[in-house]
Amino acid sequence: MSGGAAPDQPPHRRHQLRQIVSGMGSIALGGLLVVWSLTPLYNMLLIALDPEEGEIEFAGNILPPEPSLEGFRQAITQQARYLENYWYQVGNSLHIGLLTMFLTVLIASLASFAVGRMRLSKPSMLTNAAILTYAIPAPFLIVPYYRIMHDYGLLDSPLAVIAAQVAFATPFAILVLLQYAKLIPLELDEAARVDGASPVQVYLRIYLPLMTPALAIAAVYSLLLSWNDYVYQFALLSPRNMTASVMQAQLFTDADAQWNAMMAAAIIYVLPPFALFLALFRHMAAGLTLRGARG
Repeated sequence: MSGGAAPDQPPHRRHQLRQIVSGMGSIALGGLLVVWSLTPLYNMLLIALDPEEGEIEFAGNILPPEPSLEGFRQAITQQARYLENYWYQVGNSLHIGLLTMFLTVLIASLASFAVGRMRLSKPSMLTNAAILTYAIPAPFLIVPYYRIMHDYGLLDSPLAVIAAQVAFATPFAILVLLQYAKLIPLELDEAARVDGASPVQVYLRIYLPLMTPALAIAAVYSLLLSWNDYVYQFALLSPRNMTASVMQAQLFTDADAQWNAMMAAAIIYVLPPFALFLALFRHMAAGLTLRGARG
């Protein structure tokens, strides 16, 4: 028998081994991220199902010993402290979020169409100027913005918050739409113009339908940005017109808050953007698939 070293593994075997190790590492990392992301939500659900006003979070239990829907009942019927106007506040959040989403998608789609399809002389100036606005943190702008809204008489108006959120969401939405629009051949626009289509018709009948995946991403992003905002809603709206996200902050001023009802209210508050994400997920997935196929 030869005492030499064993021959090296064939290249295809080493490639398969690397793929297996890479796949297992990806699964482990993905599982860790899922646990990390869902743990706070599970803790919220655990507290919401506690019949003792949310004292379970200090007991170290993984499952509630006696789960109860009392917290959800108090939230839905507005019987708990701070929840007397809960549905009105959720309505304010929906009003601000949906209008922010609509205006962001409208403005960003028009801007990206003009920059990417109308062959402007210096299109990069518009996009670079928009992206540069992210160099200044949004909370730093609240003082001058508050003064501007005061001068225009828009304090305590949802329009003040909507204008701010649209301004913050639009640059990113434009960037997303411009990047996705590169996958759409300009020959489609030229063929439509040869057939007599106006720029408005090209925008409505060709550009928007083909940009649906990117528009879905911009819509979800803008809604979440507005839905999770606290600083501008707190500074610009009075307690009479506050949103549900601002109401939740009142928990920390109460030494004996009804945590189960408040966590139930928070879980209910999560449902609208989650429903929008599920409704648009098919379009966003189609966009990612197309992007991967082209690139």
